[in-house]
Amino acid sequence: MTEQDQAGTALEQSQAEGLGDPEQEARRAYTQERVQNWRRIALGEGHDPFGGLAYRRRLIKAYQNVIGPGQRVLEVGCAEGDLLAALKPSYGVGVDFCPEMLAVARERHPGLNFLQADALELKFAEKFDYIILSDLLNDLWDAQVVLQRLLPLCTPRTRIVINNYSRLWSPLLSLVRWLGLARPNLPQNWFTVPDTVNLLELAGFELIRAWPVIIWPLPGRPLQWLLNRVLVRIWPFRHLAVANMLLARPQPLGPPQRPPTVSVIIPARNEAGNIEQLMSRTPEMGGGTEIIFVEGGSADDTWAEIQRVLAAFPQRKAAAYQQIGKGKGDAVRLGFAKASGEVLMILDADISVPPEYLPRFYRALASGRGEYINGVRLVYPMEQRAMRPINLMGNKFFSLAFTWVLGQPIKDTLCGTKVLYKADYERIAANRAYFGEFDPFGDFDLIFGAARQNLKMVDLPIRYRERTYGDTNISRWRHGWLLIKMLWVGLKKLKFV
Repeated sequence: MTEQDQAGTALEQSQAEGLGDPEQEARRAYTQERVQNWRRIALGEGHDPFGGLAYRRRLIKAYQNVIGPGQRVLEVGCAEGDLLAALKPSYGVGVDFCPEMLAVARERHPGLNFLQADALELKFAEKFDYIILSDLLNDLWDAQVVLQRLLPLCTPRTRIVINNYSRLWSPLLSLVRWLGLARPNLPQNWFTVPDTVNLLELAGFELIRAWPVIIWPLPGRPLQWLLNRVLVRIWPFRHLAVANMLLARPQPLGPPQRPPTVSVIIPARNEAGNIEQLMSRTPEMGGGTEIIFVEGGSADDTWAEIQRVLAAFPQRKAAAYQQIGKGKGDAVRLGFAKASGEVLMILDADISVPPEYLPRFYRALASGRGEYINGVRLVYPMEQRAMRPINLMGNKFFSLAFTWVLGQPIKDTLCGTKVLYKADYERIAANRAYFGEFDPFGDFDLIFGAARQNLKMVDLPIRYRERTYGDTNISRWRHGWLLIKMLWVGLKKLKFV
C-alpha cells in the first residue's frame, strides 16, 4: 500500500471514529444490542445446543488445517477463546467486546491473552503471523473499516483467515435457531464470498484462496466425514456449503530496499555438453548470484566438465557437489542446503528453460507479486521436439487436477524452474514430515509444501526449448504413475481434510 493509500485509510478511520451524532448513535445501539446478546449466551441464558458444538468443532479442524501450532495469532471476536486455544499459538491474543464472554475465555484458557475492545477500534503495537475472524464479518457494523484496522498489525507474511456463513443457508439457519439447534443471532450482513473478496481488496489485502468447509453442521460422524471432508470440495455439492473460508495476505508493497542475493541450483546428470552454457548464460541478479551444480551418477564426464568450467570462470561465484542419494529431488535438497543466497532458484541443466528467463522469476518474487514462482511451459508454442504429444496431454491433465487440489492456479507442475525465498523453503523443509518422503522429482515436495505454508503461488510463462545435448531423464509411464500417486497424496493431505 502506498503512502497515499495509507493516508486515505487513516482519514477514513478518523472519520468513522468521528461520525455525526445520528450515525454514531445508530452504531452505538447496534453494538450494544449485540453485546447484550452475547452477554446472555455467556451467562447461560442463550441456548447452546449440541448441533452448534458440532459446527464449531468442524470449524476448529478447518482452522487447524490452515494454521500450524507455534504461531503468533490474533482472533478478533474470540468469544470463549476455544478456537484460539485449539490452534496452540506461541502467543495468542483474543479480542471481544463482551466482558462476560471474556471472563469465560480467561477462565477456560489462562495461558492466552484476552482484551475487551470493539473491532472498529483495534489498536495494537504488535504484529501477528495470523489474524482470524470466525463468523464475525456478518455481525459487524462496518466490515471494511475493521479490515483496514488489521493492516497495521500485519507483516508482509501475515495471513488473514476468515469464515462466513453462506447466504444460501439464511432461511434454514433462521429455522434451526428458532428450533433451538444453534445459538441465537441478530440480523446479519450476509456477505457472499465475492463480497468478502471485494472488502479485502478495498482494505489493502489480496485473496490467496477460498474454499467451502461445511455442508453438514450437525452431529453424525459418518455424514460429517462424507459431506464435510469430501463432497463439500466437489461440484456441485460445494455450492451447498453452509460455511466458506478465505485466506488472504497484505497486498505487496513492492521491491525490498536491499536487493536479495540469489542462488541458482542446477541438478546435472549426463549433461556435460550444457555446463559451459549454463555458466556463461546464467545472469547476475539481485544483490549477487551464486551458481551451484549438483551432479548425480552421470555416465558421461559431467563432473569433470563442471570442474573445468568452474576453473574457467573464476569471476563467477560458483560451487559444485556430488549427491550421495538418487533423484532430482535429492539433488535439489542438497543444493538448497549448500546455498547462501536469500532467493533459491532451480534451473534444469538441459537448458529447455533458457537461463535468460531467470530475471523475470526474480522480479516476480522480489516485487512481492508472489511467494512461490512456478515456471509454465504450456502457454507459448513449444519447439517441435521439446515435449512428446502424450507428455503434453499428461501435463495439461495434471495441471487441472493439481489446481483443483491446491485451490490456487498452477498450470505446470513439472516445469523445472521454481523460485522461492530460502526462509520459506526452510519452513517447508521443517514441516516435510506432514507429507513424508514421497517425491523423487522434488517438484511436489515444494508445491505441496508451499500450499501447506499458505504461500501465494504465481505462474510465470516461459518458452520451452528442445534439448540440444543428451536424452531426457523422464520415463513417461513410470513417472506418470508417480504423478498419480502424488495426486493421491495431495487429495489426502490437502484437499479432503
